[in-house]
Amino acid sequence: MSSPSECFECRWQGSRLLLTAYLAGQALALATLWFSALPWWLATCVLIACLAHACWVIPRRILLTHPDAVSGLRRDARGWQAFSRAHGWQRVRLCRDSVALPVMVVLRFVREGRRVAQSQCIPRDALTADEHRQLRVRLKFSRRRWVMAVE
Repeated sequence: MSSPSECFECRWQGSRLLLTAYLAGQALALATLWFSALPWWLATCVLIACLAHACWVIPRRILLTHPDAVSGLRRDARGWQAFSRAHGWQRVRLCRDSVALPVMVVLRFVREGRRVAQSQCIPRDALTADEHRQLRVRLKFSRRRWVMAVE
């Protein structure tokens, strides 16, 4: 029988703070592009790249409206699992460079069967204050947090 401290689950929502920060960064990039002395064709390519990046990142990493967006994390006796609407709960291994700060959590994980790590930024407005604190504590002090979940 597992102790209650080994079971944990949280689900987060899209973040307005993260969206504001991202749009401010995009605005700075576009202002820099406007004032640069780049040829028009290169400036157009950079503009298209900025817009394509926004179309990719905003639904998947910021507002979490895309089915592949990771919007939950759970820890039970089998290990860590991440949730997305498209794939449900999947086993993951947390990376050592995950960061848990009072303002945000940067969750880095590798899904089972993949080599490339994924990241998810979870700012304080994506969860209630208590859930955000619990997530930070779990990430900092959980035993065997770097181990892949088992079946």
